[in-house]
Amino acid sequence: MDMSAYEICELCPRHCHARRNQGQAGFCGAADELRIARAALHYWEEPPISGEAGSGAIFFTGCPLRCIFCQNHEISQEGFGLKITVERLAEIMLELQTQGALNINLVTPLHYGPHIREAVHMARKAGLGLPIVCNTSGYETVEAVRAMQGTVDIWLTDFKYASAKLATLSKATNYPEVAVAALYEMLQLLRTAGGRAEEPDGRMTRGIIVRHLVLPGHIDDSCAVVDRVWELCGNEVDLSVMNQYTPNKACRLAGGNLARSVIDEEYEVVLDHADEMGFEHLWWQQGGTVSESFIPAFDATGVTSPAGPAL
Repeated sequence: MDMSAYEICELCPRHCHARRNQGQAGFCGAADELRIARAALHYWEEPPISGEAGSGAIFFTGCPLRCIFCQNHEISQEGFGLKITVERLAEIMLELQTQGALNINLVTPLHYGPHIREAVHMARKAGLGLPIVCNTSGYETVEAVRAMQGTVDIWLTDFKYASAKLATLSKATNYPEVAVAALYEMLQLLRTAGGRAEEPDGRMTRGIIVRHLVLPGHIDDSCAVVDRVWELCGNEVDLSVMNQYTPNKACRLAGGNLARSVIDEEYEVVLDHADEMGFEHLWWQQGGTVSESFIPAFDATGVTSPAGPAL
């Protein structure tokens, strides 16, 4: 495993230069030890990812963004997670495969990129046969995406904002241009691998799903995001338009539109726009998704090693 990337860290667009291999945490909150908060079957991703059997989701501690509306703030910003080895991460992947997962879904993983590549390689040598999903905020460097060639099969990536001003909600005014460059690189990797692929039952084995969360009062920006994705990718990617924005305490304190949910009329405008653009693989959410009950319990489920032989 090449740990040199942690010497003066530039793994994410923050380029914070943290000396992570000396124990210094980067902007993402991580040093050089792997930490995860949960590993379990997850049923609430898009149908090509979760199906009915569930996606094998592994939630990593830390994040390069600071989204005011983050639903996973306990792990993304507050640091919850247990330290594990690369060997244990590989074991977890194999355990999720045994549980019937359709894929291995790595949630916000790329600030641990060297660990991830080594663990996937180790798990595959030990019998892992599932697609690897990189579930990312979209705030990634081109180099970090390119480094995952041969490791990641499916990119489940956000495209949060078209506007730099709105991207201040994540404390990342360069988000729009970073997301465009990262998505373009994902598309090049997908083309090289042979394009989108799925099984007869509809589960994706290779591809890109671009997610966009509609924010209350900002449907113009949402439509601009749809336009950018279409111009860049057309029907080579799936588009997932989400209405699950849930105001947390920080959002309610901020007030204004952020303090409320997305109304049906706003969501339908964005969906209609995506449909008019011509997306053939378009995913949307039914009513009732605005609920904290959809946030998984970050309680270290599946993290510690069960009784049995080591990898």
